[in-house]
Amino acid sequence: MTRIHLDNIGGKVIVLVPERRGRIEIMMAILDKTSKGVNKTKIVYGANLNFNMAERYLPLLIKQGLVFRLNGETGHVYEITERGREVLKNYKEIKKFI
Repeated sequence: MTRIHLDNIGGKVIVLVPERRGRIEIMMAILDKTSKGVNKTKIVYGANLNFNMAERYLPLLIKQGLVFRLNGETGHVYEITERGREVLKNYKEIKKFI
């Protein structure tokens, strides 16, 4: 989503400024990236996060029953739950109307 700002100094100029994502958008991006079991690095890069954000949101998503963590061969693997799939599906449906 972008905001449009009009600058009247020296004429009208339209500037598009990307909005910061909110908590919901960040969590939905994480859910989207965990549709196949992935490690934290793939979540960070795929959802355009930093590791601190991943450290903050992954435990919340696990606690809410939207993601689960498995012990993989090379570390933890995160995967979306059925409940998480339903939440993500509903979110995408709602976004169509916004």
